[in-house]
Amino acid sequence: MNVFASLHGFTDWGLLALRLALAATFLAHGRMKFGMWKMQPNDQMSAGRINLMRLLSVCETLGAVALLVGFLTQLAALGLAIIMLGALNLKIRTMKAGFVVRDKPGWEFELLILAMAVALLFTGAGTFALDRVWFAL
Repeated sequence: MNVFASLHGFTDWGLLALRLALAATFLAHGRMKFGMWKMQPNDQMSAGRINLMRLLSVCETLGAVALLVGFLTQLAALGLAIIMLGALNLKIRTMKAGFVVRDKPGWEFELLILAMAVALLFTGAGTFALDRVWFAL
């Protein structure tokens, strides 16, 4: 068991891995939504939904960049957690998706992303982050 106890010295590396994985996910999903800036309302997508997607494209991308460099990490994590609560609400209530479904996406992915954001909200960025330099944390 001493092997596992010695891993506590690598907590900052774990936080870096968590930040980078979460940043990559939100960067990819935020950039996918940039196509909404060219869309016009239609039968499948209302003006309100398009505007929401445009807002999310900016928020997700900025949050991802903040996590990537470790700047305002806890604030970014809070914002991304709120986004994921909205995504969970959409999947569970509106789309009536199950947790894991064989033939369509469930909401397990959204729950994992929410948990990652909450972990960073409570722990902060770790040593390898601009937060440490900028705010002397």
